Amino acid sequence: MAGAVSSHWPIGHKSGVTTGSNSPNHHSTVPSLHALANPARFLKIARPLTPVLFWAGIVLIALGCWAGLTQTPPDYLQGETVRILYIHVPAAWLGMGGWSGIALSSIALLVWRHPLAAVAARAIALPGAVFAALCLVTGSIWGRPTWGTWWQWDGRLTSMLLLFFVYCAYIALARADADRGGDGRVPALFGLAGTVLLPIIRYSVVWWNTLHQGPSIGLTQSTINRAILWPLPIMLAGFSFLFAGIVLMRMRALLATAKAEARMRRMARV
Repeated sequence: MAGAVSSHWPIGHKSGVTTGSNSPNHHSTVPSLHALANPARFLKIARPLTPVLFWAGIVLIALGCWAGLTQTPPDYLQGETVRILYIHVPAAWLGMGGWSGIALSSIALLVWRHPLAAVAARAIALPGAVFAALCLVTGSIWGRPTWGTWWQWDGRLTSMLLLFFVYCAYIALARADADRGGDGRVPALFGLAGTVLLPIIRYSVVWWNTLHQGPSIGLTQSTINRAILWPLPIMLAGFSFLFAGIVLMRMRALLATAKAEARMRRMARV
């Protein structure tokens, strides 16, 4: 994968579509899609943006935890256990959102040969898998006092577990593809194929009648009391910023590794 990045787009390469009038001295540069993916330009933006996103996420998560643990009442049915939703819902959101990011990166690689698409997908995979696992763990903890069991083989839990396994398979496949010097197409195709799980996870509580509760939070309304719900957007924003900061951090690390490997190959040929 690292080789694919350096071969498609060398560090520091300038990109643009040059247009002009009949006069040879009159030129204007129109940035192309690939110009926005130039590694040097990306790193110039990512370096200052990474700590901003990371620490903004930490602050918002701390604020959301304080609000959720101390400023909201217990649920009249679930009691104090309802507070798990402040971790469980963002984890589920980012577990699914991470795979959506992999799918979009896969499309960019397959259709436009986007230079950083494979790097972005690899960077997203590990934190996406972590949040999918966190969703499963918090769901199990929440289910024990609510359902009387740690696990239920219903549509939502089973499909989320499958997504976690698909994450693990993608990580292994992308690493193997990078080790053999592949161009990233095989992991990209796998990334697109895995999106079939997203609508299954989303609508599983509608399609199958199981212990898992139905949709409780919508775009316009929610069945959860506002006195309990209001810290949730803070936690969603915090975890999203943290996720984005981690992804940028991993992309920078992957690009640095690719650059170091390319330099070592050049030195070996001398």
